[in-house]
Amino acid sequence: MSRRSLKVLVVVCLSILVSVGHLSVGVAGEPAQPAGFKHAGIIKARTQYKHRLTFGKGQTLALVDDGCTLSKPEWSKSDGDQPKVLVTYDSVDGDDDPKHEGRGYHGSTIGIPSSVNYGGKWGVAYNNQVAVIRALECCHCKLSDGATVAAALQWIIDHHQEYRITTVNLAPVDDKAHGSPVATAIDARLTELREIGIWVSAPAGNHNFKDGISWPACQPDCFAIGAVRQGKDEVYLDRRVAQTISFRLSGCRRHKRSTRINCLGKVQ
Repeated sequence: MSRRSLKVLVVVCLSILVSVGHLSVGVAGEPAQPAGFKHAGIIKARTQYKHRLTFGKGQTLALVDDGCTLSKPEWSKSDGDQPKVLVTYDSVDGDDDPKHEGRGYHGSTIGIPSSVNYGGKWGVAYNNQVAVIRALECCHCKLSDGATVAAALQWIIDHHQEYRITTVNLAPVDDKAHGSPVATAIDARLTELREIGIWVSAPAGNHNFKDGISWPACQPDCFAIGAVRQGKDEVYLDRRVAQTISFRLSGCRRHKRSTRINCLGKVQ
């Protein structure tokens, strides 16, 4: 399974953060990823609860990755009533220009399944806005990138109320099988983000490890998102078998403060 497939399933877990409200939905857009959304139960939920959910309206998702090409129409344009990109920041350079530099490439696409509202395509929370944050050179990272990732998380802590940030997609992976947490500068920030009620998740990795998951997903106070094969409830990609947790949209069971989730994508 590709990293793209993993991103589809990360969206399943992010979808529990769509706030409850009263929103009348008109003509429906097409799912950004039809097969994955159907498997996850997103299409069914969208139809069943369309008059109760805001689909992200009034919320901002912080995309913490290796930069973004903001000129892409998915980000520079929106079919909604507000700009899709609300704010930008680069914690590597300390400015507000998150363009890709060096080996960066990934951050231009990670927000599409969760947030796109363009060309008749809808992500899970298509009414939300995004904060695009460049926190490192490349999403395939090293532990030494913890300093700039921590700076990005601190920026979110400092500005979450101003920009209504409720969710953080922490995209980096170090492609290692960590069986336990690895102390870095991000840990205190992750704890503070959980204490103020902001969801932070990171991909477990895509090497089919069975004895560990990537950093930063292995850290306490970060939800580690695994995946299943397309169209099947078969756990796949990186996991630590002894601590694997099954998750369904009706709820999740947490293992203390460090949470591993496999998105099985089935409403029960």
